Amino acid sequence: MTERAWWKEAVVYQIYPRSFNDSDGDGVGDIPGIVEKLDYVDELGVDAVWLSPVYESPQHDNGYDVSDYRSIHSKYGTMDDWESLLAGLHDRDIRLVMDMVANHTSSEHEWFRQSRADPDGEYGDYYVWREGDADEPPNNWKSFFGGSAWTYDEEREAWYLSLFDTTQPDLNWRNPDVRAEMHEVMNWWLDKGIDGFRLDVLNLISKPEGLPDGDPSRDLVGSEHFVDGPRIHEYLAEMHDAVFAGRDIVTVGEMPELTLDSAREYTGEDGPLDLVFPFEHVQVDFGPNGRWDVGEWTLPELKSVLDTWQRGLDDEWWTTLFFENHDQPRSVSRFGDDERYRYESATALATALLTLRGTPFVYQGQELGMTNTTFESLDDVADVDTVRNVRELIADGVYGGYGEVRGVVEARSRDNARTPMQWTDGRHAGFTDGDPWLPVNDDYEAVNAARERERTPSVLSYYRTLIGVRGDSEPLRYGSYELRYPDDEQLYVYERRLDGERVVVVLNLSGEPRTADVTPVGPSAALLLGNYESVPEAPGEPFDLRPYEARLYAESG
Repeated sequence: MTERAWWKEAVVYQIYPRSFNDSDGDGVGDIPGIVEKLDYVDELGVDAVWLSPVYESPQHDNGYDVSDYRSIHSKYGTMDDWESLLAGLHDRDIRLVMDMVANHTSSEHEWFRQSRADPDGEYGDYYVWREGDADEPPNNWKSFFGGSAWTYDEEREAWYLSLFDTTQPDLNWRNPDVRAEMHEVMNWWLDKGIDGFRLDVLNLISKPEGLPDGDPSRDLVGSEHFVDGPRIHEYLAEMHDAVFAGRDIVTVGEMPELTLDSAREYTGEDGPLDLVFPFEHVQVDFGPNGRWDVGEWTLPELKSVLDTWQRGLDDEWWTTLFFENHDQPRSVSRFGDDERYRYESATALATALLTLRGTPFVYQGQELGMTNTTFESLDDVADVDTVRNVRELIADGVYGGYGEVRGVVEARSRDNARTPMQWTDGRHAGFTDGDPWLPVNDDYEAVNAARERERTPSVLSYYRTLIGVRGDSEPLRYGSYELRYPDDEQLYVYERRLDGERVVVVLNLSGEPRTADVTPVGPSAALLLGNYESVPEAPGEPFDLRPYEARLYAESG
């Protein structure tokens, strides 16, 4: 029997503050803007909010480049504003999970300023520095954002490691003072009353001695050395004991290149973390050239990946469920049909998200069926990850120019998830009275929260209902999982069982109708929920499923 915990039963809603709601008309979302929308979040029925970084930052990577862990970025508000947000959430019985960036800081952080200025001083060894010829990086490691992972600093006359942007130097976790500093920062926030952390790229914090060259044939050169590095488990065990132990919180690790075996080591009764994010299911559409290539995917492939994680993390572990976040494109554009069947495919994907085994994470706007956007030129893209990688691909001759790579950019860019939240059909979708930092998606007049409230049916109302159904169903929260028809090209069918109760989830994840002989659905099964307005109460065998139709059936005994 799975041990119970609040975070296993929770539905988590991610807020990306820069794009959620702007209260002062400067075009950038802020914390008072979030406070204004707390009733909306509460009405959705979620149990926790994951708040992307609001710390002081020069915003080269929209807050994932922290210059002061104990201050609030001025564009987002003040610490008093943050205190109001925490109180407002807790008054509504919603928990707050903060985003913590532990692998790197901003190059404008005081630690880095002092580290570059005085190699022999207190902070000289706070980052990964290597001396050498200014024209020859210390090794061949590549950055996640494209190009070398090394940046030469003229002031210190040495190279520093930056696995992401050049303005995001990696901390040296081999230094015990760095580890103690980060533990102190995390305890400081927990003492303020937050309910846990989402820990950014956590499995990158350990680098090997000697920093050896990586295999040049790998998609990300050097990752075999800096992903799940040699002392990662030592560092996380120390972090657990110094920060997490004895607190009723949740810890969620973002871990690039995560495998099922490593997930079992990081979580579970003996692991330092509660949850990790697996990414295999959002890589099924990668092409031959990896992330910056779009390939075909099939439903059996997607089911196979999800099934592996559902079965692999059984009662001893727990998993996360997501199709979207601030780094992923919109799921209805990626796995559904955002033109002909936007409502149907958005709600079918919601059904999978909220009925599989694990803790669901819903990203802002997903509950509205928000879609990917368009970029006429690379100048229209704000995301540093996209810009750096695409420029390198064009320079290397992989693509002949932006015209050739535009389709990939529009399928992959993180800006797809970062366009402003669409509240109304008014100017700038009701996000701001000023000029938004990123243009609003062109479809805002048809896709917005106000219209979703009025529509029947709507993606928003379906999410609210489905979250309620999940909260009332023991099998959906804690039941076992069994996949049916793994090779079917249209149907995604699985059972959730607990103590003699059973819920059968039947999804047609295609744009074509399907007659289905679904054997797990017996004559005594009762319809719990469907995403079409007219659904037969008794399923019968076989029964017809319309494009992207979703049904939940419950049975006792």
